[in-house]
Amino acid sequence: MSPPLIELRRVTVQRGENIALRDLSLTIGAGEHVAILGPNGCGKSTLIKTITRECYPLAQAGSSVAILGHRSWDVFDLRRMLGIVSNDLMTQCTRDVTGFDVVLSGFFSSIGIWPNHTVTDEMRGKAAGTLELLDATHLAQKPVDEMSSGEARRMMIGRALVHNPKALLLDEPSTSLDLFSQHELRETVRKLAQSGMGILLVTHHLSDIIPEIERVILMRDGQIAADGPKRELLTASRLRELFRVHVQLAERDGYYHLW
Repeated sequence: MSPPLIELRRVTVQRGENIALRDLSLTIGAGEHVAILGPNGCGKSTLIKTITRECYPLAQAGSSVAILGHRSWDVFDLRRMLGIVSNDLMTQCTRDVTGFDVVLSGFFSSIGIWPNHTVTDEMRGKAAGTLELLDATHLAQKPVDEMSSGEARRMMIGRALVHNPKALLLDEPSTSLDLFSQHELRETVRKLAQSGMGILLVTHHLSDIIPEIERVILMRDGQIAADGPKRELLTASRLRELFRVHVQLAERDGYYHLW
């Protein structure tokens, strides 16, 4: 059997003076479609950064982090195994780059192509194929600073996909997107999930959780509040407790909506 995509045991992560994750244990299988839901500040993004080795847990007895069965990774190798889509990456795009450049830069864990990068014909072919997969070939030569937020987000997904990762990690993917762009994003993620790719979605927007996601993890105050089937956890009473506000909940066509 394949090792789990992620296996965390008693992980505590401190950021500055604050404990962002507290004694957290979690296992996610390879190929699973999982959503992590919780309010701002609950530790969702820190969890993703711990998985991608941007944050490291405190050294404590019994604590461990394993990705695809390995506890030690070269960060560049790990980034080829996990496709990461984060709003943090877009802030690094500070010069004129095209959509094709952004997708191609996934081979180098950069944003854009730099003079020290050696680009092969095979890489160019793979980048072009990825844009075609995303129905985004028309964006190949468009400068990113002229793109809408939705178009730029699709380029970041292409960047994450270009090296055929084992799973796609999406950290608050619908932030700053209008309704049309949110719809396009969700349809893209659905297509990838249906292809068999593992999906780990981190969000505080319930409507980001596509129908293909069956497992939901609720986070609060740096800990896992609940972990289980979507239909059991996405209830008005549980979400009221999670977000500490009165809510109403509806489900339609496999999507959940909260207000």
